[in-house]
Amino acid sequence: MELAERFLLDALAYLECALGVLFSVLLEVVGLPYGRYTSPGSAWQLSATTAWVVQELPSLVVPLFVCVATAAERLRRWPNRVLLAMFVVHYIHRSLIFPFLIRGGKPTSWYVCVMAFVFCTYNGYLQSRYLSHYAVYADDWVTDPRFLAGFVLWLTGMLINIHSDGILRNLRQPGQTGYGIPRGGLFEYVSTANYFGEVLEWCGYGLASWSVQGAAFALFTFCVLLCRARQHHRWYLEKFEDYPKFRKIMIPFLL
Repeated sequence: MELAERFLLDALAYLECALGVLFSVLLEVVGLPYGRYTSPGSAWQLSATTAWVVQELPSLVVPLFVCVATAAERLRRWPNRVLLAMFVVHYIHRSLIFPFLIRGGKPTSWYVCVMAFVFCTYNGYLQSRYLSHYAVYADDWVTDPRFLAGFVLWLTGMLINIHSDGILRNLRQPGQTGYGIPRGGLFEYVSTANYFGEVLEWCGYGLASWSVQGAAFALFTFCVLLCRARQHHRWYLEKFEDYPKFRKIMIPFLL
């Protein structure tokens, strides 16, 4: 039974890699009506706050359920605990804090929320089940250069993401719903500093976990957010004549 589930977790990780590439192509060709791209007359829309809570919460609830309701033997090891905590800390912020700080967020189509909900359930199970039941690390893994470098990248990425979200939020006064040119922080170099922070965060997590499951999540995040970043970058250039032309799309000085 354990061998079968371990095989399943590996298969789900490889599938997540393939889905990341597939979704990036579909987003580029078809697009996705969310945020500023949502049509005003679309039916079955959720408020931005409601959508964020609903779609992100499985990535918090599923790991907690796995830890409490199953014999999570591997969580007796510190490396497994720290890695799962890295995942959970992000989603505590993303599902319970960030949504309630949004100012004037645009509604989200119900099916976009459903797709995100399904992915967060899928990935929440994949990451938490692997770390709590199957990932094997030496007790001194937390001092390994790969773990230390990954943890620093994860923490740096999360701080960049939170700081950049704050810059975007402060473009609006309470009650406003319009858009402006973000300035300050890494927005001086890229159009989507918040996405850069999140990609950096999960690449760090993937490095620290040194696993196919962690790498799959990092790849999925990179593929999807890069496509969305391109869309945002084009939108800024079309919307604002004075938009800084030297800014890159997502990665400072490179892309």
